[in-house]
Amino acid sequence: MSRFAILLGGDVVATPRLSAQLDGTRVIAADSGMRHAATLGLKPELWTGDFDSVEDSMREANPDVPVEAFPPEKDMTDGEIAIDAALKRGATDLLLVGAFGGARADHAFLHLTAALRLAESGVACMLSSGHQEGSPVLPGKTSYDYDEGTLFSILAFSDLAGLTLSGAKWPLADRDVVFGSSLTLSNAVAGRLTVGLLSGRAMLVAHPVS
Repeated sequence: MSRFAILLGGDVVATPRLSAQLDGTRVIAADSGMRHAATLGLKPELWTGDFDSVEDSMREANPDVPVEAFPPEKDMTDGEIAIDAALKRGATDLLLVGAFGGARADHAFLHLTAALRLAESGVACMLSSGHQEGSPVLPGKTSYDYDEGTLFSILAFSDLAGLTLSGAKWPLADRDVVFGSSLTLSNAVAGRLTVGLLSGRAMLVAHPVS
């Protein structure tokens, strides 16, 4: 398995959990996501994008990182370009750092949907800001390593059939959830969290304490 971290332009807080997740990963920075490299103690192997959000001081601070520049008028976001570069380098597992927050809600939404698309194509994907994590939920069963009391929500991106939550304060058993329902918001881990789904697509968004 080849794991890459993609540094995006959203919010990032350095936490022990995020540092452990980044250990041993290869790193690609997308445009202004390069600012997180110093915070996280990382040196990307590539810095890509159109560089429209990059100040001269950031360029001066990272002179040895290889650059691949694109024109501002393009049909992909800088994040998509960085993800594509990772996939071309053999990535099978992606950690999208800085996927939440930032000035552009549309970009944050795209990161969620891109992660779902990647997961459906067989590429493992997680989003993180340090204080928030997102994991695609697709048909099947998955267990998570979150501590007792960790807050989480299941954000549906379609109607959900057969949703089961165990190890949760408010468990569910084989429940159908219509798209747009708030039923699966603001739950908490109570044991070993396991999510099962028969059909549909969703994101688990958690707020780890570490």
